[in-house]
Amino acid sequence: MALYSMTGFARRDGRHSDDLGETRWTIEVRSVNGRSLDVKCRYPAGYEHLDRLAKELCKVKFQRGQIAVNFQISTDAPRAAVTINESMIDFYLRAGDDLIKSGRVKPPRWDGLLSLRGVLETAADEDAADDGRAFEASLIDDLNSVLEDLKAARGYEGEALLHILNHHMETLTIARHDAEALAGQQLTHIRERFERRLTEIMGDTAEFHDRILQEAAVLGVKADVTEELDRLRAHIEAAHALLGAETSQGRKLDFLAQEFMREANTLCSKSTLTELTSIGLNLKSTIDQFREQIQNVE
Repeated sequence: MALYSMTGFARRDGRHSDDLGETRWTIEVRSVNGRSLDVKCRYPAGYEHLDRLAKELCKVKFQRGQIAVNFQISTDAPRAAVTINESMIDFYLRAGDDLIKSGRVKPPRWDGLLSLRGVLETAADEDAADDGRAFEASLIDDLNSVLEDLKAARGYEGEALLHILNHHMETLTIARHDAEALAGQQLTHIRERFERRLTEIMGDTAEFHDRILQEAAVLGVKADVTEELDRLRAHIEAAHALLGAETSQGRKLDFLAQEFMREANTLCSKSTLTELTSIGLNLKSTIDQFREQIQNVE
């Protein structure tokens, strides 16, 4: 039996060291209620590919909920090795030597030289590429792990929800049994009320006995709640089956809650007994609480 909530939080801190320096990261994921699966990511510039990856992983692990994935990444050194091309600096100095000697331009500064094309070069050796792949693999491993942590958190929340929902289901079942026990009294109550009212108007009703029974029977058919109680029992059984299912149940449970309320409303409208009306109102209150809780079920 598994029930998952749509709310949860998880966080992972990681680090990776190589010849290019040390990179640290924090990945936080938060999940709240949602009609469908909606994943939004925040990440530093240069890590746009994490957006697609995070969304694909979430689709595998979750079916519903609004999930926010936040990447915080910092590094002590660039992710690529940088070298200075001294031959290019010599080339620029020789090219501008006559201009400098003539006084037409000032001698170059280092920040100016380093900004010239070709002076700074990115090393493209195999070691640098291997370091980059190792860093990405570590980051992705932590992303997968933090999403598993989120799933576990939603599972823990779901366990608590399951206890609450089962309690509501038990309350509904007891109320339905109580209503069923009272429902059979409605015909007698209708006949007595009809006869009492007729006696107040006309006095002796002995000669109208058969007519009273006929009218009471007609009213009794209109007030019969057997079908409503039978459907309510079927809906409760279906809800129990969903609560024990291994797949996403939230939408189906929400639909059943609507059906619960439909039957409870009809029960109240047909009731001629104060006690039965009270049970119907208690049913509606419990159904409201049940439906509020299942808004959080995946």
